[in-house]
Amino acid sequence: MRSARVWAGLLGVEQAVVEGVEFDPVESVVVARVRVRKGASRRCPHCRRRCARYDAGVRRRWRALDLGVVRAVIEAHVPRVSCPEHGVVVAAVPWARHGAGHTRAFDQMVSWLAVHTAKSAVSQLMRISWRTVGAIVARVWADTGATVDRLEGLRRIGIDEISYKKGHRYLTVVVDHDTGWLVWASPGKSAATLNAFFDLLGDERAAKITHVSADGADWITTVIRRRCPNAVRCADAFHVVAWATDAVDRVRRQAWNEATGRGAGRRGVAVGTARQLKNTRWALWKNPENLTDAQQAKLAWIAKTHPRLHRAWALKEGLRLVFTLAKTSPTAAVEALDRWIGWARRSRIDIFIDLQRRVTRHRDQIIAAITHGLSNGRIESVNAKIRLITRMAFGFHSSEALIAMAMLSLGGHRPELPRP
Repeated sequence: MRSARVWAGLLGVEQAVVEGVEFDPVESVVVARVRVRKGASRRCPHCRRRCARYDAGVRRRWRALDLGVVRAVIEAHVPRVSCPEHGVVVAAVPWARHGAGHTRAFDQMVSWLAVHTAKSAVSQLMRISWRTVGAIVARVWADTGATVDRLEGLRRIGIDEISYKKGHRYLTVVVDHDTGWLVWASPGKSAATLNAFFDLLGDERAAKITHVSADGADWITTVIRRRCPNAVRCADAFHVVAWATDAVDRVRRQAWNEATGRGAGRRGVAVGTARQLKNTRWALWKNPENLTDAQQAKLAWIAKTHPRLHRAWALKEGLRLVFTLAKTSPTAAVEALDRWIGWARRSRIDIFIDLQRRVTRHRDQIIAAITHGLSNGRIESVNAKIRLITRMAFGFHSSEALIAMAMLSLGGHRPELPRP
């Protein structure tokens, strides 16, 4: 009896009786034969209701945590039961999730390792494929997500989309500004995707959201206006400055095309001035305080030889200064924004004239971000971590496994190591 209890503790089987343990020399695995205790037997795996037996079923095996260097499996005879609600199903076992081929302790160990270690370490240590890791992580998150209400108490949220796979595959993610946690993610980048989040949140809790930060995407704005009418809409500073950075790059390409004679069916060659322009991209993109000596020299050369391009760079830096001022003086930042709009309108650069129209359309949202000090800084940090998880999760065959990894890592409910 004592040895049976020891084996039950070693293998992590709950509400079960260990009937025997033997070593299979052919498969080099320890096989523990167990039976479910009477009180936990003949349970529906979905509703946990005790049901009538349908048939005797078959003997099944579950992978358990290794015993030293030897693999271990649990073997038990599991009948099928007839549930009034769910029909004929395989009876639940207390040591494993329904439909899984691994014990709960095994799942817990794998999910903990997936969050804390590298892909190769998880696969080699647990002796399973990376695709199996994805299935386990999805199972663990499904259980974890069902026990916590991660949408409770949301007041200030950030919304963004992130590319996770080639072929324009995106995730829409929602982050809680107050905790920094990822609270929701779903495949897609559309109003229908975001509406699914608010359907889950419910109208009552959506009405309690006070601030929403996001980029200037129309599909986000449309949904927020309809589902969160009381929330203050804040434009994300990072994306607004990115608009200006993109505008500078377009002006640079125009200057490069002019220098090479490209256009009107002609194919120019990048020599001389054109070659120098081609190599100024980072000097124009980076913040002035981060420029190397060589990049500062390139910027000085642009100021002398291409005043229009230099003026575009100065406009980009002027818009960035608006959000730098917002950290210390919101009033001065609002004044600077209005001055920048006037400057861009008079710049005689078509690309920046179009940009100031875009900024003017989103002026109220930009001012709200300046006044309330809200940006998508937290969500950009979460996105960077999701990109890292995406690289780690290369080989997952579904977005659900990737989302489960992200939620377990960034959702504030990290898995714990299995305990006796």
